[in-house]
Amino acid sequence: MSHEVVRRVEEVAGKFAAAADATERGGKLSDESVALVRETGVMRLLQPAEFGGYAAHPRDFAEAVMAVAKRCGSTGWVCGVGGVHPWEMALLDRRLQNELWGENPDVWMASPYAPQGTATITDDGYIVKGHWNFSSGTDHCDWVVLGALVCTADGAPTTPGQVIHVVIPRKDYTIIDDSWDVIGLCGTGSKDVVVDGAYVPAYRTIDSTEVAEGELAAERAGRTETLYKLPFWAMFPLGITSAVIGICEGALAAHLDYQRERVNAMGTRVKDDPYVLSTISEAAAEIAASRTQLIDGVSRLYDLADAGTPISFEDRSLVRRNQVRSAWRAVDAVDEIFARSGGNAARKRTPLQRFWRNAHVGLQHAIHTPGSLYHSVALTSMGVEPEGPLRAMI
Repeated sequence: MSHEVVRRVEEVAGKFAAAADATERGGKLSDESVALVRETGVMRLLQPAEFGGYAAHPRDFAEAVMAVAKRCGSTGWVCGVGGVHPWEMALLDRRLQNELWGENPDVWMASPYAPQGTATITDDGYIVKGHWNFSSGTDHCDWVVLGALVCTADGAPTTPGQVIHVVIPRKDYTIIDDSWDVIGLCGTGSKDVVVDGAYVPAYRTIDSTEVAEGELAAERAGRTETLYKLPFWAMFPLGITSAVIGICEGALAAHLDYQRERVNAMGTRVKDDPYVLSTISEAAAEIAASRTQLIDGVSRLYDLADAGTPISFEDRSLVRRNQVRSAWRAVDAVDEIFARSGGNAARKRTPLQRFWRNAHVGLQHAIHTPGSLYHSVALTSMGVEPEGPLRAMI
């Protein structure tokens, strides 16, 4: 049975779709899109129950993101990225959680996690400086979570190197308004943010390696819920790939609507063309398989954590391999149907071309890079332990 949030998204699906054009044109989520996300509760699915969230199974989160992205890719993307942040915040100090949600459980956080800045150690915290790209949905957020390289007082990186996530309130960072000019996911408003010497107390930070392990961070935070024992590199990619697969589902639906009464350049009705119909069925099967594989992966990790079984590096790597493959498979399927949609499908008035552009830009995210990841997983499958960079983002 679907989660109540997923059911609410489906009930207002037409409104999400109707708001997609305004979101694209505005370069950020439209007011209507923001209101719909708040109304349905997608951003609170992974939020702790004591702070107004659902602490839901990650499967339910993935299905909700897909349901939104199927109607508006940009809104689904912001839900996928931003919706993971409450999960991570549950692993930090309760003082921060009270600051975030004590008065309003519907406060949103942006990111990014790439360490594009520095955190210089002070007596009881850090001084943070840097310039970060790709802060999706940032115009609608009151806080930002940033990756930063830890440095000593003289500005040198610590040895060994350490990356932390720092959580910073809106008053302490600047959004660069003209920094998001792209061909796809235009409405995500994934703008740059700049921090120039903000003080961040230690309780608003977490070591990136600690949160990557999942269970360790949950234990230190006093979290006993299974949800918070999962590793970061299963949860963060889940939100992003869910958005991409949802976009591909939207592309398929738009393609079917477009082709239903279409007559091609040779005068043949598409519904009488067996070659196009065959491609449609193959693409639909590939997109459906991508959905199943993505949800199966995170569900298997959830079951391990729920049973008290440690999640191994091999467990994580297999799920990451399949998550990346599911994104590529779904986008490849969209390419097949778009290529058989005729020249008019490229006109900006058609939703199909927007889904196609959004799918490809979503695939550009670093978590979808297959090369080194596939290399690492192949070694693991052979019983060889990957080392150094081959363990990154797994």
